[in-house]
Amino acid sequence: MGKILKEWRPEDSQFWQSKGRRVARRNLWISVPALLLAFAIWQVWSVTVVKLPLVGFKFSSNELFWLAALPALSGATLRIFYSFVIPIFGGRKWTTISTASLLIPALGLGFAVQNPNTSYSTMFVLALLCGFGGANFSSSMSNISLFFPKAEKGQAMGINAGLGNLGVSAVQIAVPLAITTCLFGALGGDAQTITTPQGTTQVWLQNAGFIWVPFIVLSTLAAWFGMDDIGSLHSSLKEQSIIFKRLHNWILCWLYVGTFGSFIGFSAAFPLLISRSFPHIDAIKLAFLGPFVGAILRVVGGWLSDRMSAAKLTEISYAMMIVGVIGVLVCQPMGSNSGNFVGFFCSFMLLFAFSGIGNGSTYAQAPRIFSLFHRHLHQGDVKSAELHATKESATVLGFMGAIGAYGGFLIPKSFGSSIEATGSVSMALWGFIVFYVSCLLINYWFYVRKQSVTRC
Repeated sequence: MGKILKEWRPEDSQFWQSKGRRVARRNLWISVPALLLAFAIWQVWSVTVVKLPLVGFKFSSNELFWLAALPALSGATLRIFYSFVIPIFGGRKWTTISTASLLIPALGLGFAVQNPNTSYSTMFVLALLCGFGGANFSSSMSNISLFFPKAEKGQAMGINAGLGNLGVSAVQIAVPLAITTCLFGALGGDAQTITTPQGTTQVWLQNAGFIWVPFIVLSTLAAWFGMDDIGSLHSSLKEQSIIFKRLHNWILCWLYVGTFGSFIGFSAAFPLLISRSFPHIDAIKLAFLGPFVGAILRVVGGWLSDRMSAAKLTEISYAMMIVGVIGVLVCQPMGSNSGNFVGFFCSFMLLFAFSGIGNGSTYAQAPRIFSLFHRHLHQGDVKSAELHATKESATVLGFMGAIGAYGGFLIPKSFGSSIEATGSVSMALWGFIVFYVSCLLINYWFYVRKQSVTRC
């Protein structure tokens, strides 16, 4: 049974070796599958929207892009509130509640897609409710950051986030398989018929939601019985709100929009983008590779950040992401040019890879930056500096996740708006380049430059 930890001193090496590491790892490995399921629910619409027209839903391309983008919008907004909940409620209680909440959109989606006459407004609301999954990231990362010492935070958060991010790939692999089979018998509802030039097939699109229900229940029980609340780091909302006065909070949020926002935004838009740009390619069979690469390399980014300058790793990531966007621009279909799918796909893989590495490195920067900032602020009082740095950086990590997640809405919406205005995605891609350049310069000035007091 999980319990309230009345004292928690991960920076005390004796405490960490004798007790702390074991407890921290137990909480981490229960957190990972809960976060994976959260990401799966958050991104389930990115796969579902591709199939909606085939089973009789009469939605426009722009409406479909909206449905793919809405979970990111609501998830990002909810993350703002989720950023502050761990020091108030405790990690065990909140992980249990937030994981259980995933049942609402999972079941709602499963019932709604069985009727092609379901209104767009209903689908709109269900897409918004999938934001529960996206919001869980902020509370999960804030919670895990409290369990580990600074020397191991990068790797621990990389594991939690990176393996949790695999939920994006999991949904793009599992849903296409699950909808081809009557998994739940009569309880799962009737099949829908899809007619294509290749023939007629039956699918159970409701399984896109229903497949996650038993796993959500199991993960909820594991969180309740196996995780811990850290009582010694309780903090009120008023105490945590100090982060809004910290310049570094806002800088890190800007940088995280570029890394995580790109990862989750491209994950949501990639299947539709392939389908539109290269209609002869089966997008569903390939789209999972991008999020998979990004999620795995997030773990690598966190691991590398414990062994080198996290800020320099972020700098390299942004430079390579600019190269990736240029590659997409060059290889996309334009006018009579049918485009180069291999170059297009490889350029996106480069984007996913370095957005993943950048996710790990920007998150590793936050505890270091706040440690350096508070040591400069509380000159001579190391204990006070570390206590403030630990509390503030945990909240900042959650808030970074909140603001960064808006990229998951902005990128699919940018593609949709660019197509509507110009007939291509080029305008959106040029905008991404300008933004990445700004991130490159800001990160260099504050965290790479030798004269900076927060160089990390």
